[in-house]
Amino acid sequence: MTRGERNARQSKAWLVWLGLLPFFLFGLAFEIIPVLTLVRSSFTDKGALTLNHFERALTPLFIESFRNSIQLSAATAFLGVVFGTLVAHAIVTTRNRFVREAITALADVTTNFGGAPLAFAFIVVLGSTGVVTLILKMVGLNLYPTTFRVYSIQGLTVAYLYFQLPLMILLIIPSLLGLRREWREAAINLGASSFQYWLRVALPFLAPSLLGGFLLLFANAFGAYATAWTLTGPDVNLVTVQIAALVRGEVQLDPALADALAMLSLLVMTICVAGYQWLGGRARKGAR
Repeated sequence: MTRGERNARQSKAWLVWLGLLPFFLFGLAFEIIPVLTLVRSSFTDKGALTLNHFERALTPLFIESFRNSIQLSAATAFLGVVFGTLVAHAIVTTRNRFVREAITALADVTTNFGGAPLAFAFIVVLGSTGVVTLILKMVGLNLYPTTFRVYSIQGLTVAYLYFQLPLMILLIIPSLLGLRREWREAAINLGASSFQYWLRVALPFLAPSLLGGFLLLFANAFGAYATAWTLTGPDVNLVTVQIAALVRGEVQLDPALADALAMLSLLVMTICVAGYQWLGGRARKGAR
């Protein structure tokens, strides 16, 4: 390679890095600097190091908010994994290409539909004067509000499943496609039933993907705010709602306490994402 060719390749390499500069600036401005600011604010008080903010974050009110958030996230993640896997298996095994592509596209769209628009849609459909509620009243089934209220943690569970379920479908489809037909044929030839095949062959193969999907769905629900606030307001005590209230000063203005709660939430979500990445690596190794 001549010197001119080497210089040309180096120039192209610099151009590539220059093209990535806006991405790095965006990550620095909206990810790295905010996290560093969050750490500094939660561990300092008037310039001195302190753990006082975390001590105040462990009072009964905020412990209850973490418990509610964890229960809601775990329930929606579990239901999303179960029903999402079943729907994904139906998508993968169907012979109708149009149905397969249509449902996959629908899952891709609905997994990104959340926040205030999703909450408003559920209020219109399942609220006290929602379409479905009024129809049920017309046929003599008045389930509202004694049996079900959309403005409660039950309603949040249903609303969260709207974006948790399609997310799991998209996550598990590649793993289901990795199940080889030869494995099932070999198991059947050896005398295994369909249940034994799923219990001893398919589920062990899918286990890292299922657990990883659960962790990712848990983190996805744990960090959700707009849907919960629009649908239930302060009626359901969640971590994200408490953080927003402390930042806005609706009850008291205490950004440092909000940052301590955010740090604890960030720790939970970091564990979930790290577990998802580790399990994803194991799933990829098992597919080879």
